[in-house]
Amino acid sequence: MVIPNFLFFGTTVYISRLVLLATLLSILFIQGVSHATEPGISVQLELGAAFQQKNDVRIPNNLPSNRFSLQQLAGDGEWLTARINWQWNINEKHGVRAVLSPFSYSETGILASDVNFIGEEYSSAEAVAVRYRFNSWRLGYRYNFHRSEDWQLWIGGTLKVRDAEIQLRQGSTGSLDDNVGVVPLVYFAADYRFSQDWLFQLDFDGLAGGPGRAFDVSARMTYESNQNWRAGVGFRGLEGGVDNDEVYNFAWFNTVFVSLEYRFNN
Repeated sequence: MVIPNFLFFGTTVYISRLVLLATLLSILFIQGVSHATEPGISVQLELGAAFQQKNDVRIPNNLPSNRFSLQQLAGDGEWLTARINWQWNINEKHGVRAVLSPFSYSETGILASDVNFIGEEYSSAEAVAVRYRFNSWRLGYRYNFHRSEDWQLWIGGTLKVRDAEIQLRQGSTGSLDDNVGVVPLVYFAADYRFSQDWLFQLDFDGLAGGPGRAFDVSARMTYESNQNWRAGVGFRGLEGGVDNDEVYNFAWFNTVFVSLEYRFNN
């Protein structure tokens, strides 16, 4: 069985505008002091509320009339999300990172019209139970290519393992589509320090090409209470999808989150 190869939350234009706007806003802040990348390990926990803005599905993809909306069926949310970001700055230039990002929901709703999903018929006259899962496990490398009094910039690559599932059930009828696969992504991050204790941070994993695309971008304000602890609040957009012979799925999720980070500096 095959699930959407990419589920990442708008369009390329949306992502580009968000990054540009965030960058322009950060430049408006006053100039900060120099804080170089320090070798060491950090662990960051994010807790947030996710909202489903779009989630269109058609499986199999050779029946145009079977396209339906999980957003219409399950609602907008919100759903609790949690993410763990682990990072090891090996030295001032090189680092590795890992991301553990589970996500799922279970809801019940009414389809807008009758649907054939993986060979099973679902009626719009009765409630349908839906379970949706999109867990993301990532391992990446990053390189600090620019460092100044205000800015630190990183570029790198990420391998994402996605563990995905869509399940529908109506009475005694049920069907399940799940898949585990590996997706390569391009990584970019930027920190702008506009005071001794405050940073504006951007983080991006994404790639587009072939039958699909995937984008994960966040912007956050971070308060640094001391050399070990950081707390932040931010917004994350995840958008993307795939359109191939077997699967059609494009989705967009938005998340508002808070974060807490502890750094084990050398």
